[in-house]
Amino acid sequence: MFYRALLFLTIILLFSCQSKEEKVDRLFAPYQGSQKPGAALMVIHNGQPELVKTYGMADIEHGVSVTPQTSFRLASVTKQFTAMCIMMLTEQGRLSYDTRLTDVFPDFPAYGNTITIRNILQHTSGLIAYEDLIPDTATVQVLDRDVLQMMKEQDSTYFEPGTVYRYSNTGYAVLAMVVEKISGQSFPDFLKENIFRPLHMDNTVAFVKGVNTVPHRAFGYTVHADDSVEFTDQSITSAVLGDGGIYSSLEDLFKWDQALYTDKLVSKKTLQLAFAPNLENYGFGWRIDTYKGHRRVHHTGSTRGFRNVIQRFPDDRFTVIILTNRNDPGVAPLAEKITDLFLIKK
Repeated sequence: MFYRALLFLTIILLFSCQSKEEKVDRLFAPYQGSQKPGAALMVIHNGQPELVKTYGMADIEHGVSVTPQTSFRLASVTKQFTAMCIMMLTEQGRLSYDTRLTDVFPDFPAYGNTITIRNILQHTSGLIAYEDLIPDTATVQVLDRDVLQMMKEQDSTYFEPGTVYRYSNTGYAVLAMVVEKISGQSFPDFLKENIFRPLHMDNTVAFVKGVNTVPHRAFGYTVHADDSVEFTDQSITSAVLGDGGIYSSLEDLFKWDQALYTDKLVSKKTLQLAFAPNLENYGFGWRIDTYKGHRRVHHTGSTRGFRNVIQRFPDDRFTVIILTNRNDPGVAPLAEKITDLFLIKK
């Protein structure tokens, strides 16, 4: 028992003597190696990258390593960009948060008369989950317009809009179609013209197969219990853009993070709406809470082959971004451990 306790104490002492970077490398050990799907980490503090680390492979089959320029499928981290499109159109006076679905789509069923843009942004619309409406026999990927059509074939919601929080991928796919209808542009083009190009996010794209390409693309994998790796890059829902179809890199997300401290995209007054908690502490594409006494706005992204997170601490000018191209595990706990190392324990 004495020797076991001594060994444990030795391990604790060795870990405590490590540098922050060494501790980070230890945390990311499962992502390291030439046959492992990888990870990309950026710690941002006071407007500068304090730590940038990359591990493992973006494309195992072709021996391509992860770099700060590697573009990962963001999954639900996409929602903050979709919300920004809506905020821009609203600030331009082309849309209102009280605009109803039937105002945008006159052929939408009557139940859409009770659903506002604000409801959809905050996941209180009650729209039926499109994933549950896809036939088991489906072989062709679903698109945002297909999601909108599915909703036009429904006649009710899960609950009275505005009364209950229920996270909704459907809502954000519908928002992408709202952007297209109001702007007259495709959703990828609106994003490129109004967000990506102005911020010089050159490796970021809402990916549409056969229309555009993903620069420095990471592909998705599953690591099984026996440590074998399977290529699992796409699913039947991977082509839906509004809820999760943007690819981006560490370098580009740094530019996005910094822009959110400014009025480059929308006014600071409008940004305050995005970061104002509603039911279940959800704003416009962001979750809002506190972590160990520090105000936090954050979001995860989970889809087949990818797990990501961005956690921002605006009052501290501190952000952690983690992008990975493997099915599991989730990386929000990793982001909190990084925050403990670089912010909480400073």
